[in-house]
Amino acid sequence: MRQNRNLIVAGVVTLAAVLAGMWWVNALPIANGGDGAALPAAVATSSPGAIALSEDQIARLGISLATAAQADVVPLASLPAMIVPPPNARVAVAATFAGVVTRTLVIEGEAVRRGQPLAIIASRDVLMMGADLARARARLGFAQANAGRLGQLSREGVIAGSRADEAHAVLREAQVDVSEKGRILARANASGGAGTYTLIAPISGRVTTASLQAGSPVDGTSAPYVIDAADRYEVEAQLPERLIGSVKPGMAIRLGESISGTVTSVGATLDPMTRSSMLKATIAGGTTPGQGAMAAGRATTIVVFAPAPAGAVVVPVAAVTSTNGGDVVFVRTSAGFASRSIVRGGSSGGSAVILSGLARGDRVAISGTSELKSLAVGR
Repeated sequence: MRQNRNLIVAGVVTLAAVLAGMWWVNALPIANGGDGAALPAAVATSSPGAIALSEDQIARLGISLATAAQADVVPLASLPAMIVPPPNARVAVAATFAGVVTRTLVIEGEAVRRGQPLAIIASRDVLMMGADLARARARLGFAQANAGRLGQLSREGVIAGSRADEAHAVLREAQVDVSEKGRILARANASGGAGTYTLIAPISGRVTTASLQAGSPVDGTSAPYVIDAADRYEVEAQLPERLIGSVKPGMAIRLGESISGTVTSVGATLDPMTRSSMLKATIAGGTTPGQGAMAAGRATTIVVFAPAPAGAVVVPVAAVTSTNGGDVVFVRTSAGFASRSIVRGGSSGGSAVILSGLARGDRVAISGTSELKSLAVGR
């Protein structure tokens, strides 16, 4: 009897062990990450690097996908740079006449629009020019009347025609005198009667130099205001010797995440001290993420892009992970995912360029890659 009981107990234990083993094989063990996500068992297939997963398992792992797109450019180099205004985007506002500043209307760093007054200057020269203009206008009135009278007498034969011609020459001279004095005062935005003139912003932009104060003198030869045009900037960068010949005008650059530009020139000479050449590129004005509004003199970093080779694609950086010392991506297949070794060409703006190992249209995992990596290693 005892022997029969032992046999029954042994049979029950064996059956329980078999059932427990079957349950363990089909169960989804908790991931090592401790976040409660369940990792399915990787199913080996005849395809190397393949991970068989059902749609339900993919959803439980929180795996999302992105499609590889054709790459037009590939990051070539990241260079420290300086934002500068282009030569034709910086304008100096000159004081035309000597005088004394009676009022300043803007300060350094202020944004101004074209035609906006900057300062008012009282000038004895303007007052004298106004008096000269008044006298010239009086002479013009007399010359007009005289030329009209002598012209009539000449037509009636009372006087010689030469006298009428002389009167018309004097009239023309008076007209030119009035026009020239009026033009000078108008260009200086001057009021001859008040003896003052106003400095006006010739372009819209930002005041980068403002050296005038109320009561300070001006000598008529200085430029107390400098204005940089709005939304027009260049960047200058030192191009290392190893990249000279690889970077050419017309190549694209990127500053920050959203500001783009174009290489305009690459210096033909090499600086013997820095072993580099000067690179210049144009960019549109705006706001640099994390840096605020652009301003001349700001230090920054630019990424230079070269045309992408044939077959290169671009995917989000999150799709790329490393295993066994190499870069891989996990490509969606009909049965699950496949680990694919790739050659990476650089990253910029959250995107990575893949030179080989991936084709346009391939769908790759951009989240849940750590779980896929664990499954691939555990196979």
